[in-house]
Amino acid sequence: MPHITAIIPAYNEELTIGSVVIAASGFVDHVIVVDDGSTDHTTEIAEKAGAEVIKHTHNLGKGAALKTGFQAIKNTEIIVTIDGDGQHNPQEIPLLTKPIEDCEADLVNGSRYLNKKYKGTPTYRRLGQTVLDKTTNITSGLKITDSQSGFRAFAAFTIPAFRFTKTDFSIESEMLMDAAENNFKIKEVQVGTTYNQEQKNGKIHTQNPVSHGLSVFIKLLQDMEFRRPLYYFTIPGLILIIIGLILGLYFFGKYLDHQMTTLLPTVLAGMIGLGGIFITFTGVILHSVSRMIQKIGK
Repeated sequence: MPHITAIIPAYNEELTIGSVVIAASGFVDHVIVVDDGSTDHTTEIAEKAGAEVIKHTHNLGKGAALKTGFQAIKNTEIIVTIDGDGQHNPQEIPLLTKPIEDCEADLVNGSRYLNKKYKGTPTYRRLGQTVLDKTTNITSGLKITDSQSGFRAFAAFTIPAFRFTKTDFSIESEMLMDAAENNFKIKEVQVGTTYNQEQKNGKIHTQNPVSHGLSVFIKLLQDMEFRRPLYYFTIPGLILIIIGLILGLYFFGKYLDHQMTTLLPTVLAGMIGLGGIFITFTGVILHSVSRMIQKIGK
């Protein structure tokens, strides 16, 4: 049997961390909890539950916690990441590790939506996640159904491929992009989830989902600028070209019908179209440069 290590990033999870550690311990050989600057008893409870705890002195973000956990791994063959808030079921860990054990995958993503059933997921969350999934897939070239899942398994040899440049929740998408760039075999398996919603015991437990989603989306767009410039520049450029063309014809028609006495609006519309052409060609050029760099790298 392969040696399996679980990494659990946690921030103020004293209500759930103990049960997550104990349950995960039944399916892995070693549990590492990265306490990301908690102000409650997360560290103490995790240690009593049997986990190795690495504590950040202050809150750095989930990406930073995962980076710390991955850097602490020694002599293991499979790594499992699982959130400390109890939304994942540790009993499903074998579902994630089996494809790696069978050499069918290098990274296994635990998807809450692989079977297209969204029961238990608030509608506003699912809408936001769909946008993030589409953006991640466009940027990475993958077809992932749950890009924001924190429940994953990794073959140990993949560790050096992950850059961990993101310190926040956008780390989930970045890891998928890094895996895709390194041509790792990626597989998804269906997993369940238990939402604690936005409250636990009457207090706000997690970041506001709207601000969280917007933050991740902005980070993904920044990644797209470098990884997929053709999409990032060309699509907006084409939109501007179409807008400029339509407005230009409209205003010029008004001028010919003597409904306008100046060509200034037509000229401005033309400038919008020219700007779109410039942006479009920028995307095409950057895409070509990116492809050349990739070929040289190979």
